[in-house]
Amino acid sequence: MATDYYEVLGVGREASDAELKRAYRQLAMQYHPDKNAGDKAAEERFKQISEAYAVLSDADKRAHYDRFGVAPGAGGGFDGGGFGTLFEDIFENFFAGGGRARRPRAARGDDLQYELKITLEEAATGIETKVQVPRLEACETCRGTGGEPGSTRTTCETCRGQGQVRFSQGFLTVARTCPKCQGEGEINKSPCKTCRGEGRQRSERLLGIKIPAGIEDGMQLRLSGEGSAGVHGGPHGDLYVLVRIRDHAIFTRHGVDLVCDVPVSFPQLALGADVDVPVLAGSETLKIPAGTQPQQVLRLRGKGLPHLRGRGHGDACYRLVLEVPQKLNAKQREALDAYDKASSGQRGPLLTSFLERMKKILE
Repeated sequence: MATDYYEVLGVGREASDAELKRAYRQLAMQYHPDKNAGDKAAEERFKQISEAYAVLSDADKRAHYDRFGVAPGAGGGFDGGGFGTLFEDIFENFFAGGGRARRPRAARGDDLQYELKITLEEAATGIETKVQVPRLEACETCRGTGGEPGSTRTTCETCRGQGQVRFSQGFLTVARTCPKCQGEGEINKSPCKTCRGEGRQRSERLLGIKIPAGIEDGMQLRLSGEGSAGVHGGPHGDLYVLVRIRDHAIFTRHGVDLVCDVPVSFPQLALGADVDVPVLAGSETLKIPAGTQPQQVLRLRGKGLPHLRGRGHGDACYRLVLEVPQKLNAKQREALDAYDKASSGQRGPLLTSFLERMKKILE
C-alpha cells in the first residue's frame, strides 16, 4: 500500500505550505540522526518524513500525489529531488555552510573617498591641485604575496589543499571551510615581516586632480584605480573626490546664477542711479532705472558661473534692498518734509491696490 504522506507529517490534506513546513521541522528535529545515533528506526522515520515533505512542498508533485496517490516518477518512493535545498533551509541551525567552499581569489581593493574644499572663485574658473591620499598599497617587500621573499606556501595538511573539510551528519556528508587555512588550501608559514602577512601596507600617495569650471557643491570626481590595493594581487579600487564649495562672503549660488543683496537709498530707486556692484572677477557698474521698486532683482548677463556641460555663463543677480536711515540731519528732514507735502494726495499703484483690497474686506 502506498505511503500516506499527509499521515506521515500528521497534517490534513488541506494543510497550507506553512503548516507543512512547521510539521516537517518539528518531526525532522525529533528524528534527526544526530539526535538518535545508532537508532535505525529513527533514521528510517527521518527518511520517510523527508520524502513526504519533498513531495508535498512541491506544488506539481503534490497535485500529482493527490490525484494518483503516488509521487510522480515512482510508486511512492522518494526520488531525492530538491532535498539539498530542503536540508539547508530546515537545518541551518544544526550546522553552518553546506555549500562548497571556494578558495579566495584576487579581490579588488576598496574604493576611497576624499573631501576637497574649494572656493566659489575656484569653482568658477576650475583648478588643478594636488592632494595627499592615505590608502593601502601592495607591500614593497613581498610584492603583495604576504610571504617572506623566497618563501613558498605549503599545502594545508588539514584539507589537503581543497580549502574545505567534509564530515558526516548521520547519513549525509557536509562540507565546511577549512578552519586552518580559511579556505585557501595553503598555509603561509613565513609571513612577511613588513606587512605581517597581509600583503598590503599603509601609505600615502600624492595625486594631481583637475576640477572643471562650473562644478557644483556635492559633485564627485572618480579617479579609476587610485583607491586601495586589492588582496592577493587584485586591482586597486577607485578614488572618489567629493567637492565641497565654501560659503562666499557676498554671493549665494543658484545653479549657474549668483545672487547678492545690494543696499540702496530711496533717491537711488526713485531717481535712478549707477552703482558699483561686485562680480567674482572684480566689480561692474549696475544701472538702476528710475522708479525701481525695493526687492526688485536686476541682472548683469553672463557674469555668473559657467555651465559645466555647455557653453556660456549664468547671470549675476542683484536684489535691491531699501535702506532707511535711522537718523536724519536738519537738511535731510527739511527735504523729506517738503517731499511729503508735495506728494500729498498722490497714490502709487501699490498703495491704490492695497486700499481697494482693504475696502472690500471692511465692507
